[in-house]
Amino acid sequence: MSRRLRYLIGGLVALLGGASAPAAAQFVPRSPSVARVESRPLSEYADSLTEQFSVDGIPVILRRVTANNVVAANVYLLGGTRQLSRETQGIELLLLEASEQGTRRYPRETLRARMAAMGSAIGVSPGVDWTVLGLRSTVAHFDSTWAILADRLIAPRLDSADVERVRTQIATAVGQRDESPDALLEYLADSAAFDGHPYGLSPVGTPASMRAISRADLQAYQRAHTVRSRLFVVIVGNVSRAQVERLVRNTLGTLPAGDYTWSLPETPVIGTAGATFVNRRLPTNYLLGYFVGPRATSREYAAMRLASAVLAGRLFAEIRERLNLTYAVDAPFRERAIAVGGLYVTTTQPDYVLGIMQREMRALQQGTISQAGLDRLVQQFIVNYFLDNETNADQANLLARAALYQGDWRKANAFADDLRAVTPEDIRLVAVQHFRNVRWAFIGDALRVDRRAFERF
Repeated sequence: MSRRLRYLIGGLVALLGGASAPAAAQFVPRSPSVARVESRPLSEYADSLTEQFSVDGIPVILRRVTANNVVAANVYLLGGTRQLSRETQGIELLLLEASEQGTRRYPRETLRARMAAMGSAIGVSPGVDWTVLGLRSTVAHFDSTWAILADRLIAPRLDSADVERVRTQIATAVGQRDESPDALLEYLADSAAFDGHPYGLSPVGTPASMRAISRADLQAYQRAHTVRSRLFVVIVGNVSRAQVERLVRNTLGTLPAGDYTWSLPETPVIGTAGATFVNRRLPTNYLLGYFVGPRATSREYAAMRLASAVLAGRLFAEIRERLNLTYAVDAPFRERAIAVGGLYVTTTQPDYVLGIMQREMRALQQGTISQAGLDRLVQQFIVNYFLDNETNADQANLLARAALYQGDWRKANAFADDLRAVTPEDIRLVAVQHFRNVRWAFIGDALRVDRRAFERF
């Protein structure tokens, strides 16, 4: 959730009575669910600017945007951390970052000079469900930038000195994770909540995995896993279908077909509540807990998103605004193939704050918010969600998530209706079903907190 949306939701909750107001100000008695928004066929969510087609077996979504001169093109390498083991964590990131050092057609200095002359950018974004190799360019330089991006996938040089240089850079950055409480906290919480599941692996690697991956490992991985069946392409900008088909066919279309099949990962086995502790002398204590939500194909997914927003607003109003016990509190929603909800706070009084968090979670599970309050929240949420997804690059990711998580890019256009269909009872039920068995990470003075408090979540 963006900082802007969190503050707006916090303000809305305060206007509705605040998280600590009497129950009557926050909840209404349980009643039959309000009638849902009528379900519409996906065909009604199609738009004239967007189409999906296949080029040599590679799915491509093209959204023709003429309002600006920017093209965003993302190549999704599907699988994410399911492609990895503990020993190979970060291998795809290392491979793609090392490809910037030169390819068969573009030696390093040539590649850098051409990118600088065009003012284009190519970036790598590793994630648990996929890795994105994406470009941003002007319309005039799209073909030339695409050629470089494609050659980085197809024919990276992977010279020994270049690989070592990039390995050192990534290993240093990963090693610095221990120096940032928030970065370490997120790593520990993910590892604890998803131990034994691919989501528990790090797409950016660990210091140990970075040291262990060899140049030969990179070459073998590139040959085995850079195949057409793993690729999914989304392009947003003022380019034609014929142009896109030509570019993809002449570049990515030359890769081996492969036999990869995309599917959603298995839902993690839900463990019991508990915590991982790192004892450090810090000005405050850092707490982050994760719990497992519904699959992206479930109707509960939208309810989980809103329930997290409601809880975030209530925690902000109570812990930050009314009691001033923190400078940062949230109930994050992680948009993955399997939704992840969470609780986050920094505070010098962890026992007290944990009690408040538990109370607000129980309140969400035991009562229903008012329909009028939910309607206002949904409308504000929709406005800010689309503000956060207004660039060409953001639209590309929005379309990809809809297509890969929900099976059809048109679900991106159904986003607002999916939220409007959520009822107060839906929010209560998703809280009952999923807001439990929280796996925590704690960094700070472990003597200031009762460890048993984490087991109550």
